[in-house]
Amino acid sequence: MPNHDEIYAGEAGMYEQLVAREDRDHQIERTIRSLLPELAEVDAADIGAGTGRLTCMLAPHVRSVVAIDRAPAMLEVAKQRLEEAGMTNWTVRVGEHRQLPAADASVDLVTAGWTICYEASSNHPDWKLRLEAILREARRITRPGGLMIIFETFGTGCEQPSPPDFLTAYYRELEHAYGFDHRWIRTDMEFESAEEAARLCRFFFGDELADAVKAKGSPIVPECTGVWWKRL
Repeated sequence: MPNHDEIYAGEAGMYEQLVAREDRDHQIERTIRSLLPELAEVDAADIGAGTGRLTCMLAPHVRSVVAIDRAPAMLEVAKQRLEEAGMTNWTVRVGEHRQLPAADASVDLVTAGWTICYEASSNHPDWKLRLEAILREARRITRPGGLMIIFETFGTGCEQPSPPDFLTAYYRELEHAYGFDHRWIRTDMEFESAEEAARLCRFFFGDELADAVKAKGSPIVPECTGVWWKRL
């Protein structure tokens, strides 16, 4: 399996090539809109923002958005994308989930896409404490009644949910210990060719998925994504 920390630190451009192919049917934006239809007066924080997948989606619609990530290289790509889109209502800040560089009660929406999983997987013996600290920070920066939306993998290369074993305890904790609502959506990836699909999947997901994608010979890779949300 590729080392994601190394990718985030040094290969942000290639990572952006991959995520730009995700969600061919725009289910992520539709989901956010269904949970928070009125965005014009919303101040948002996108934690673990990466190259700006959610930040760039939100920026045209919200009053302001801050993208927070611990990898400066990823934020540089996000910054470039926002500038190229002509957006002016944004900031980027280097920071950690458990010590967010944002003021108390400063946002109405917190999004966290494919990121808390790195702290809350069962590979960490103290994952529950890490998750508790992350959610405490999210509550701290959110105004009363604000919304938190979490997106995580529910299976890449899968047409039906197949979450990784090392994340299922974290997902249960969100629902049963913290009271998050949950649904899953399809966020299939569509590449320019089957060859590109195999190449970029190998880069991030590893040989097993890439070999399956290559054998299938399709530019479309199915993907399931879990969504959790809660008013804080």
